[in-house]
Amino acid sequence: MLLEFTKMHGLGNDFMVIDLITQRLDVTKKLVQKLADVHFGVGFDQLLLVEVPGRPDVDFRYRIFNADGSEVSQCGNGARCFARFVRDRKLTRKRVLRVETSSGIITLQVLPDQQVSVDMGLPCFEPAQIPIQAPHRQAFYELSAAGQLLSFQALSMGNPHMVLQVPETDLAEVSTLGPLLEVHPFFPERVNVGFMQLIDRQQLRLRVWERGTGETLACGTGACAAVVSARLAGLVEQKVKVHLPGGDLDIDYSGEGGHVHMSGPAVRVYEGYIRPHELE
Repeated sequence: MLLEFTKMHGLGNDFMVIDLITQRLDVTKKLVQKLADVHFGVGFDQLLLVEVPGRPDVDFRYRIFNADGSEVSQCGNGARCFARFVRDRKLTRKRVLRVETSSGIITLQVLPDQQVSVDMGLPCFEPAQIPIQAPHRQAFYELSAAGQLLSFQALSMGNPHMVLQVPETDLAEVSTLGPLLEVHPFFPERVNVGFMQLIDRQQLRLRVWERGTGETLACGTGACAAVVSARLAGLVEQKVKVHLPGGDLDIDYSGEGGHVHMSGPAVRVYEGYIRPHELE
């Protein structure tokens, strides 16, 4: 059986996107890992699946798998690619879409310049829901790793994030601290680790170690988490440009009680076909 797919990226965060409305695929952890292999498969940070929704008030169901085969609840860069994909594939003509994820409903808008704006919803700060091993919500948390006592903020953008402020992202210990913090017992479902540098009240630099993938060129939910954290700490204004290794995202967050809005590009790289059974 031939299965059609599209390779896409959002600021270098790369995806394999598969339409499972007109096609069928039995997705297993082993298959995802083989597809993600850059040498023997397609190669990607995340696999994105477009599925029929499970409720009548949304347009599509959106599922995400990391390169290690684990399924996750949200991916902001992937959401932008998802919106462009369903329009390019003529699965819809709508420019504003309601999409079902395992962490809730998100709204996607394809703008005239082909940029995509995503209403990422409300950030969550309750420890049990992030989740983190803390008895109550705090502005900052502390833990020890690699012989360091780290102070950080924690929240969920549909997936768990910790945000560390650093003097310079270029010198941040992403490859050293990232994998240690990802699996720290403080985070029972692992965590995405953001290393944030404040430039001014309207700009941040950010590098992200993503759980199940490693450092990526861009992380949409990570950019949202960084701006939310900086906003609540009184460090930035409502609208912030986040500079990631792969490019820039625009984040709008009015403050606690407000939704987070993210805007940025989504690029189609190529279409291809695979025979999934040959990879099993």
